[in-house]
Amino acid sequence: MTNVSGGTLRRRPAQRRSAERVERMLDECAKLLDEVGYDALTTKEVARRAEVPIGTFYQFFPDKHGLVRALALRNLEAFLDRITARIQDAGPSDWTGMADLAIDEFVAMKRSVPGFGVVDFGEVLSAPGGPALHGTERMLDAVLENNVVVADRLRAVIVDLFGAPVTPGLDRALVVAVEAADAVLKLAFRALPEGDPELVSECKRLVRRYLSDYLA
Repeated sequence: MTNVSGGTLRRRPAQRRSAERVERMLDECAKLLDEVGYDALTTKEVARRAEVPIGTFYQFFPDKHGLVRALALRNLEAFLDRITARIQDAGPSDWTGMADLAIDEFVAMKRSVPGFGVVDFGEVLSAPGGPALHGTERMLDAVLENNVVVADRLRAVIVDLFGAPVTPGLDRALVVAVEAADAVLKLAFRALPEGDPELVSECKRLVRRYLSDYLA
């Protein structure tokens, strides 16, 4: 079920039925984002398709923005779960393999996860390659930008699985790496609807070479 935090929901679902309703609303939100885009998305249509009363919608979400914010958080949790599971099952032995794996998982989610091409980790995009709608750079946190939150969560995975040193330099480097990867992957999806594989490869190369000074 969705891992909600930081006031993303108005209230946490206390019962399984309520939690399932929240998940259905997020699922329908994701599908509608692919079908009609963010601007045409309405809370009324999400509730109708999720088969919940509109009053129930507003018990959990304050508005459309809050709904999409919760979807972005769910996407981030799913991304972290996917890369952690792959590393633990048959994963790389060092951070360079994890960097490649994380980029591969992001690209796979862009190609297959409903709504991820419009809202991945917070930014609302007009298309998988951008541009982003103004005012959506802090969807995951009231103060921190989305990519800073993503970098912090990835740092926790790297420290936990590979024992990387926790330093301010590494924190800063991961923010730079996430920002750079974000820009190059947007370029890859502008070049080709499924993501230009050569640009994806360049993204991996860029991230590995840059982070090698901090994680070698």
